[in-house]
Amino acid sequence: MENLLDNLKTLLQKDERLVGQGGLLKNIIIELALKIDKDLIKLLLSDKEMKKVFFIDVDGPLVFDKDKFMRFVSNKQFLPDSYTAFKNKIGLTLGDDYLSEKKEVVLSWPYKDCVLEGGMTKEDQKRDEIFWNEILAPDEISRLFDPKVFTNAKRIDKKDEHKLNKFKTDENGNIKDNLIVKGNNLLALQSLKKRFAGKVKLIYIDPPYNTRNDSFKYNDSFNHSTWLTFMKNRLEAAREILREDGVIFVSCDDNEQAYLKVLCDEVFRRNNFVANFTIRSNPRGSQASRFLAVEHEYIIFYAKNIDLLDIKGYEKSEKEIKEYTYTDHDGRKYRLLGLRQRGGAWRREHRPNMFFPIYVNPKTGEVSLNRSSIFSKKALPKRPSGEEGRWTWSKDKVEKNKHLLIGKKVNRIGEDDFWDVFRIDYLEDITGDKAKKKPTTIWLDKEVNYQNGRNEMKELFGSSEVFEYPKPSFLIKKCIRMFDGKDTIILDFFAGSGTTAQAVLELNKEDSGNRQFILCEQLEYVDAVTMPRVKKVIKKLGGGDFIYLELMKWNENFVERIQKAKTKDELAKLWEAMKKKAFLSYKVDIKAVDENAKDFADLSIEDQKRFLLECLDKNHLYVNYSEIDDEEYGVSEENKKLNREFYGNR
Repeated sequence: MENLLDNLKTLLQKDERLVGQGGLLKNIIIELALKIDKDLIKLLLSDKEMKKVFFIDVDGPLVFDKDKFMRFVSNKQFLPDSYTAFKNKIGLTLGDDYLSEKKEVVLSWPYKDCVLEGGMTKEDQKRDEIFWNEILAPDEISRLFDPKVFTNAKRIDKKDEHKLNKFKTDENGNIKDNLIVKGNNLLALQSLKKRFAGKVKLIYIDPPYNTRNDSFKYNDSFNHSTWLTFMKNRLEAAREILREDGVIFVSCDDNEQAYLKVLCDEVFRRNNFVANFTIRSNPRGSQASRFLAVEHEYIIFYAKNIDLLDIKGYEKSEKEIKEYTYTDHDGRKYRLLGLRQRGGAWRREHRPNMFFPIYVNPKTGEVSLNRSSIFSKKALPKRPSGEEGRWTWSKDKVEKNKHLLIGKKVNRIGEDDFWDVFRIDYLEDITGDKAKKKPTTIWLDKEVNYQNGRNEMKELFGSSEVFEYPKPSFLIKKCIRMFDGKDTIILDFFAGSGTTAQAVLELNKEDSGNRQFILCEQLEYVDAVTMPRVKKVIKKLGGGDFIYLELMKWNENFVERIQKAKTKDELAKLWEAMKKKAFLSYKVDIKAVDENAKDFADLSIEDQKRFLLECLDKNHLYVNYSEIDDEEYGVSEENKKLNREFYGNR
């Protein structure tokens, strides 16, 4: 057995993908085996011994025995370390399978910036700021997504912070307050879902880009598959919160754009894809890019139900308004747009049924599909070169909208009597509202670049260094302005510096709207940046308020204390406290752990932390609303009243 394992290690070291930090990367080996990676299979087949052990001869063809290979790689003698040996010794495994190698997984994130335990390198574990994660198999999840207890509630306005007495509600009992929720965003979404499912019009999120750039406040170097699972969990919850006519905008860059598009196809359905906007976020180009100076990012745009999508578009600029030079008998301004297709599939053969004559009354410019003594001039969709093209409208549409068409004699070289047809485009509709312009998919506005986000932070805080890479509020406004509705809910569950709240508050000020924002954030800057920013914006605008809420922590308290611990003595005391107060995983045998205390003490402080975190039951990171009356949690009467008002009978 030992010789076989040694030979397997030697063989696998020939594949440079499997080697890092001076040794084999077990998690990469497992991932490639699960994918039946072609090069891994070829490598194993190149060795007679491995070919005999890991392949089955089925009347000639060889079949890879993936399960057997996984058992060998997972064997405690394969790439052993003190941590793995200790885990096996005290029984913190599930039979023959390591928890991190189970195929059906749902992930639990104590922080939104976590990475999979199996994806961490030794170098990562030695960093000052360690990011933890644990994979939970479906059969281990029981209470994780239950609604949580809210605590530390307060109303904040331009003057100060106030005790929260009650939520503002409408005649139907709908909460009309702006909300900022501090806590794990996946679990916050599950709690918000109980009150806001099917009620949110628009979601904008700016999640981690998976760039492997550690300068971000969150860990932005997920394992690729982990990042996708991380996003999938949250997008699935977000879909349930959206109204049927709701939409979602997701910012990203080239690192995950293609994969995120496919993931969103799965969650929101491919037919609900609307657009992939290209944003010129850095006009100078990023000098941090390895080969090219990257100027752009993306926003992926989906509807929950594309059949209900209604994009109103944007207000026209003063320059565009000046194009409306004609006035009809009612005093309405309009411009003329050619009915002939100018670009794209413009040729007659592209749409043969849209090549037909339209007849013009030369005195009035009125049009008809039928020639007569009145409608005597024939117009055809021909290019100046004489090539036959096509109209942009079908015969049926022309017949129904003749009142919006006008024929005119135009100058054509070589033709003395050439007539063309134009459609009337009014500046205002019959109600007096100005016509909107259709959004484009490339956003070059100078206001969408990162520098404007930094300028906004400098204006509010006196420094642009309080938050890295804040999105400019103009960007979120541009998403919101596509739609009618001044009484809608806007959700951002990667709140960051609070740009979405600023965008909503400023829009409401501009058009007297009553839009609500809901923000979710977990990292430390929610107290240092997010809330202060929103308070400063409210003060600047002279009005508005929001309610601040926190998810009530339980095991999460131990997570934070473990991460902050500096010595092994602190961790030893924490273990004693966990035995008394924490919810421990059902896999933990307290007696076995205590009996092997010396082995635990011999682990590095990083591995001790890692072990204690795995002992915690992630179903109980926060206090579940269903247990609000349990005296053990000490929920105050004030908080009980608040939560019952929030959840009601839902």
